[in-house]
Amino acid sequence: MKKILITGAMGQIGTELTLAMRKVYGDENVIASDIRPDVCDDSLRNGPYEIVDIAKAQQVADVVKKYGVNQIVNLAAILSAVGEAKPNLAWEVNMGGLFNVLEVAREMGCGVFTPSSIAAFGPSTPPDKTPQDTIQRPTTMYGVTKVAGELLCDYYFQKFGVDTRGVRFPGLISHAALPGGGTTDYAVHIYYEALRQKKYTSFIAEGTSMDMMYMPDALDAVIDLMEADPARLVHRNAFNVTAMSFAPEHIAAEIKKHIPEFVISYDVDPVRQGIANSWPNSLDDSAAREEWGWNPKFNLASMTEDMLQALKKKLAL
Repeated sequence: MKKILITGAMGQIGTELTLAMRKVYGDENVIASDIRPDVCDDSLRNGPYEIVDIAKAQQVADVVKKYGVNQIVNLAAILSAVGEAKPNLAWEVNMGGLFNVLEVAREMGCGVFTPSSIAAFGPSTPPDKTPQDTIQRPTTMYGVTKVAGELLCDYYFQKFGVDTRGVRFPGLISHAALPGGGTTDYAVHIYYEALRQKKYTSFIAEGTSMDMMYMPDALDAVIDLMEADPARLVHRNAFNVTAMSFAPEHIAAEIKKHIPEFVISYDVDPVRQGIANSWPNSLDDSAAREEWGWNPKFNLASMTEDMLQALKKKLAL
């Protein structure tokens, strides 16, 4: 039986992944953790919650020992836009924290899942159908930590036999939890403002294509890769995964099919636009499909329909 510790469980991915994993593995077998002193999402009160700062290795070790954890899902991280404002913090959390998690896993015999990102690529990376194995020269601190993290996880598998696994997530879109300072956050905010105001001002420029994924597919990716036969895994820690690629005007056009009066305008944030320009337009995820059966269920049309329906209920509109 898996005993899973999720770090960063109060984040955009963590809140939903905790619930999804509790449905699969049982409420008491999935331990949610974050640096916050209490569960701020009532939906997570159906199972254990612990305060864990991954920058403090002993806190990670204590919880692993307390619950007999054999799998750590490390989601605690500083995201791209925040990382540019606070690069020292991004390095401390994203790299120092990951190192602590891997050390605890090595000492206590745990597997580790930790996500990478499309931010691990850079301006010199082939931008269209970016290969699984290619040039990685990111220009953001977040991207630097993701490349280093991929390599560090590879090292712990090759050197110490730690069962490390991970995917390169694109931008993630969810109706349950708001994003926390990433470059692709606009693709969540646009749905809220479409319903509330019938208009949205994008901080990302027209024509800027980026890979995206709806959260239900992202949750499936984590669980499916964790459950995959290790004998089939060649890449292990940095699988390209994607479901769709679009620019702001594409998502706006899809929203207009449901809200005809919706209007999009642009007030470009040069920091986040610069980050977006350094990322790929689309990813080649054939390795994930071949090695563990990756197959997303949602495209832009089906995601938009589901997002708008869910948010109408959430916002009582």
